[in-house]
Amino acid sequence: MDAHRRILHVDMNCFYASVEMAENPSLRGKPLVVGGDEESRHGIVLTASYPAKRRGIKTAMTLNEARRICPDAIVVPPRYGLYMAYSRRARELYNQYTDLVEPFGLDEAWLDVTNSVSLAGGSAELVAREISERMPMELGCTVSVGLSWNKIFAKFGSDYDKPDGLTVITPKNMEALVWPAAVRELLYVGPATGRKLNANGIYTIGELARADDYAIKRLLGKMGEVLQSFARGLDNAPVRPFVPTRGDIEHEVKGVGNGITTPFDVCDERTARQVVWLMGESVAQRLRAHGLAARTVSAYARDAHTLSGASRQTTLERPTQLTREICKTAARLVCEGWDFAHGYKARALGVRASNLVPANTWTQLDVFGIEQKRQRELELDQTIDGLRARFGNHAVRRLSELSDGRLSAIDAQKDNVVHPVSYFA
Repeated sequence: MDAHRRILHVDMNCFYASVEMAENPSLRGKPLVVGGDEESRHGIVLTASYPAKRRGIKTAMTLNEARRICPDAIVVPPRYGLYMAYSRRARELYNQYTDLVEPFGLDEAWLDVTNSVSLAGGSAELVAREISERMPMELGCTVSVGLSWNKIFAKFGSDYDKPDGLTVITPKNMEALVWPAAVRELLYVGPATGRKLNANGIYTIGELARADDYAIKRLLGKMGEVLQSFARGLDNAPVRPFVPTRGDIEHEVKGVGNGITTPFDVCDERTARQVVWLMGESVAQRLRAHGLAARTVSAYARDAHTLSGASRQTTLERPTQLTREICKTAARLVCEGWDFAHGYKARALGVRASNLVPANTWTQLDVFGIEQKRQRELELDQTIDGLRARFGNHAVRRLSELSDGRLSAIDAQKDNVVHPVSYFA
């Protein structure tokens, strides 16, 4: 553990709503909701302002339900281009303090200011306060900031005091501040992991930190060791810098995925396959752009009524970056995992490729000519990639997209965002 590091985590509060209020100050202090297009059935709450949250509106709630709870809620559609512009402006501000800035989504970032605190009087806390003061003045958005010697506790700190708070977590106060919190407050303890830990008598971060190492490993496997080290403040992960020319952070890609909230309920296997092919094709295209192939393909669906989701995955016989193999596998997983024939309705579908290897990994040839056929498919995929890069993603399209007007306007490669880079990359 290097307790001398100074890591900030900056979280822009209610980001989408904050940007809308910065653009239109008359919205400040009102129950504002940024929600999807109701006419296209993207009718869920993406972000709500604090006045809206105090009235009971929550993220992922349907807009109809939000209006029942808060009839005077003001609903505005999302403007992703605008939010990305604000995110870039925030990073430009952070870069005035350090070149070690790691985005964690559009609205969050880690900053390693260990070697640059002299820019603000030699104190990391002064850097944090200065950023907290400049953001509302220059961008119109408040931020919550966590300061610690590691990324996990810095993230915990930014969540600890919202909105517009600053929390400093040190080796001396971590047991008082962090350990009493619910174990679900620890980064990467999701609902299923939280239930497992609770079922075994572990309810707080401190109880996880003090638990028997062998018991945690037996319960959660390798991830249990990681989470327990997080709880103990032993995270040494570096802040990985943003690379503007790549539009990303310098990292080893662990997975590529794409998903969509459909503009209609998906009620049958045929439509589910069409949507999955749209998403899977963009995933395969991105794999080829990165020079990677996937050993594992997964698909997920979110129930149209409960908004709960589940995923299924399979490991392939050969690593692939072929559109046909990825899409057929994902479509099979969706149709096997969700019973559309007996009334299941999906609101969202997605595809993910993981367990990645370099695309030029050595492959065993066979006497049946399968690899030669796959090579020809790859050449066709690459030709289509080239046409789309030159003339746009709609230059080459599948007949299934054109035959269903509900899908024809979707540009899966452009309109839907790749899943965030893993913390563990």
